[in-house]
Amino acid sequence: MFVFHGHGGTMGNMFRSRGFEKLWPEAIIVCPQGLNTPGQLTDPAGKLPGWQKAPGDMNDRDLHFFDAMLKTLQQDYHTDNQCIYAPGHSNGGGFTYLLWATRGDVFTAVAPSAAVAGRIVNLLKPKPAMHIMGEQDPLVKPEWQRAMCNKILKIDGCSKTGESYATYATYYPSDTKTPVVLYQHPGGHVYPQEANTVVIKFFKGITKP
Repeated sequence: MFVFHGHGGTMGNMFRSRGFEKLWPEAIIVCPQGLNTPGQLTDPAGKLPGWQKAPGDMNDRDLHFFDAMLKTLQQDYHTDNQCIYAPGHSNGGGFTYLLWATRGDVFTAVAPSAAVAGRIVNLLKPKPAMHIMGEQDPLVKPEWQRAMCNKILKIDGCSKTGESYATYATYYPSDTKTPVVLYQHPGGHVYPQEANTVVIKFFKGITKP
């Protein structure tokens, strides 16, 4: 599982705050560290770490980084290529969408938080996904994220009617086995601790056909 921090974040904080290794001890949890990157909503000078935002951005620096990480893990560990997942928050959530768009065949499921795909949405192909959003997000506006969620549901061929999955979470089944979970919490631009168990529950229930 590749876990991507937000703009200005660190790999250490992402690892400590998620605790995915406790929730899924059998999984290999990788929390990479981003490099200094111009932000889209903040930090235009690029003094803080983050991830590329679009194909070709910074000569695909971070996509190449991901490719190298994946290759090393596959060589050095007993990885299950049927079970590769990616959650990410904010800029890291945007990078998760970019990976879905450009490396989609690699992943079993993704779980971006507080992010949208933007212009690359048309590159997304059906993929099990969980989207986490705050109803009071002041940066990535809730209306932007709701529009993004509607696009995901359409891409994945999901039922228009969802069913309760967990607190704040609704599960939308799909005839093509690409279900979507929408996790809408009452907070702001945050990745709530309570979402961790729901992310793992979703990932554990998804394997490649």
